Amino acid sequence: MSRLFEPLQLGALRLANRIVIAPMCQYSAEEGNATDWHLIHLGHLALSGAGLLIVEATAVSAVGRITSGDLGLYSDDNERALARVLAAIRAYSPIAVAVQLAHAGRKGSSRAPWDGGQQVAPDAPGGWLAEAPSAVPHAEGEHAPAALDDEGLARVRQQFADAARRAVRIGFEGIELHFAHGYLLHQFLSPLANQRTDAYGGSLANRMRFPLEVFDAVRAAVPADLPVWVRISATDWVPGGWDLPDSIALAHELKARGCAAMHVSSGGVSPQQKIALGAGYQVPFAERIRAETGLPTVAVGLVTEPEQAEAIVASGQADAVALARAMLYDPRWPWHAAARLGAQVQAPKPYWRSQPREHKDLFAGLHFGQR
Repeated sequence: MSRLFEPLQLGALRLANRIVIAPMCQYSAEEGNATDWHLIHLGHLALSGAGLLIVEATAVSAVGRITSGDLGLYSDDNERALARVLAAIRAYSPIAVAVQLAHAGRKGSSRAPWDGGQQVAPDAPGGWLAEAPSAVPHAEGEHAPAALDDEGLARVRQQFADAARRAVRIGFEGIELHFAHGYLLHQFLSPLANQRTDAYGGSLANRMRFPLEVFDAVRAAVPADLPVWVRISATDWVPGGWDLPDSIALAHELKARGCAAMHVSSGGVSPQQKIALGAGYQVPFAERIRAETGLPTVAVGLVTEPEQAEAIVASGQADAVALARAMLYDPRWPWHAAARLGAQVQAPKPYWRSQPREHKDLFAGLHFGQR
């Protein structure tokens, strides 16, 4: 029996297997609203046979978007548009679906990657004044963000809670909070971005304070049986920045608050980062956090081959693996993994006849007559 294709329990949410589709920004929304692109993109990923689909970073406010094309969940229009996409998925796929709630912080007001990704000036078309823990720009030459004051902190906490309530109304089965990749909550954690001198800056406990308050606000806003978890950057890859021991300390605090899992990535807070890339290069971070805290972990980062993913789960390095670019390149990756590992996978009935003869037991529940 393949361990990768065993069920996984995240709180009250049961996943059919341990393959997670990581959130991937599409920069294709209109005023925060999901479009037909999201219907097509998420729809075909939902047919992949993975255990969990996490919708891309979804901004809790207009100012919290990375680009003007970011998905949002801060208005009634946003809610209706995303509900339409989720309803279509529900009609044709049993996959569990979660949403990643996010705020870009000082990395907001940017162009889409295919337009260069540079910051858009606050007074330029499509730009706005970003907000952050401190008035420190992400990169040299960029416009400094506005430092959040007490009123701003309260507003952002409420925006996360409000977006979480909208997610519940739509029917999402889990919520991931984005503490990673240099966005707002990661900025509070990292001393490279957080230069505050009040109760939200300085010591590790102070830098963790606001992200933990956001977690508490979201946890309190949704039903007790709906799992809430966090994606973190385990290290900044910069000397003097956020690192793995800090991440372990944060994981202990989150576990005490009812966090269902840790989705472990890295980097993103500084252009000075020096990342040692390689197959599964972030897996040891997930393994260490799992061992130190007992929390379920999701490993991500250059996990591309079925045998590699199987080994990560079977050896106890992580409880699940997440794929992003590999899934875009091969949206049927779970089918192919199941075929290679001797497992079964869910597939929509109209596709049952695609089952290769050499993998006649690939599709779970297949009972298809031939005329």
